[in-house]
Amino acid sequence: MKIWNAFLDLLFPPRCAFCRRLTQKGAAICPLCRDRLPYTNAAARQEFPGLDGCWSALYYVDSVRASLLRYKFGGLNLYAKPYGEILAKCIDENKISCDSITWVPLSRRRLRKRGYDQAKLLAQETAGHLGVPCVPMLRKLRNNPPNSGTGSAEKRRQNVKNVYAPLKGAEISGKHILLIDDIVTTGATLCECAKVLKAAGASAVTGASLARRKN
Repeated sequence: MKIWNAFLDLLFPPRCAFCRRLTQKGAAICPLCRDRLPYTNAAARQEFPGLDGCWSALYYVDSVRASLLRYKFGGLNLYAKPYGEILAKCIDENKISCDSITWVPLSRRRLRKRGYDQAKLLAQETAGHLGVPCVPMLRKLRNNPPNSGTGSAEKRRQNVKNVYAPLKGAEISGKHILLIDDIVTTGATLCECAKVLKAAGASAVTGASLARRKN
């Protein structure tokens, strides 16, 4: 396996997930970016209705924005690994505890088109670092337009209203759930999912994302 990985590195030299510079020893993030990424730090927490706090590791600007666009629309699902490491560190540093981790799911149509669910991969990688079970709890009922092009906060809330439902057989009741998405802006999607989870009996739902808008 090590020989095979070394061979792949020769054919496809590893590049930083953010600046795209070549890295050494298969690193997914170069030392410069690891030190200089736009970490939210003391501003990691936001408050949204229905969520028991929401934490984001990075600001959605510059190289972070470009990286996430490649991740979601450019087929670079391998970025989930470094993203999960960064988000898990943010969650750990802020002493966020939970019983289970889940994610905001894609619609079937969008999943078929993209080939992978970016929030699911991020949740799985984050859960692996934290040692917490990552389980599906939600399903998307219809393929609504992306919230990113919807407009105002109110339009975003209306766009995701009644779009999600609890997954049949999911163990939700009494659980403190960490709900993960890749990016949070107005919080409309996370809040709608939290509402569904709490209606299904969740004791608390905390939100988390890799990135959030800066203002």
